Amino acid sequence: MSETLTSFPDREPVLFAGIMATLVLGSAFGFQLAGYPPCELCWWQRYPYMAIMAVSLLATGMKSLPQRWVLVLLALLFATDAGIAAFHFGVEQRWWEGLATCSSYVNVTDSIDDALKAIMDAPLIRCDDIAWSLFGISMAGYNFLIATGMTVFCVNKARSA
Repeated sequence: MSETLTSFPDREPVLFAGIMATLVLGSAFGFQLAGYPPCELCWWQRYPYMAIMAVSLLATGMKSLPQRWVLVLLALLFATDAGIAAFHFGVEQRWWEGLATCSSYVNVTDSIDDALKAIMDAPLIRCDDIAWSLFGISMAGYNFLIATGMTVFCVNKARSA
């Protein structure tokens, strides 16, 4: 059983990449549900993972697609996410300026008055504030490490495919 689990990334690297993306994205939404609303750069980091999940699902269902090129595409998506995460980490560390906009979640209803009140009462989520960290590394920092590791994984698997 343990050998089956440890060999899974080698046997199904595309599916493994999709599962990893699902876990990271699920964790991000979990933090959001736990009271850590995402900033604009947090949202940007989620989009490549969504694309990775779609590509992985499609490629796993269509075995006729050349696995090498699917892995190259996945590597590019993970690298894109790592770049966004690195930028966000730098903004959090105040190494450089972030975006001019910040974000917050607003629940818009059919009532204009309720929508305006929701907009006015919505908290401002700053990209340069670290909402959560562990061992001095923020969520953006961990995302950078995971996305970089997965980029290297996909590149290595593409080379051997």
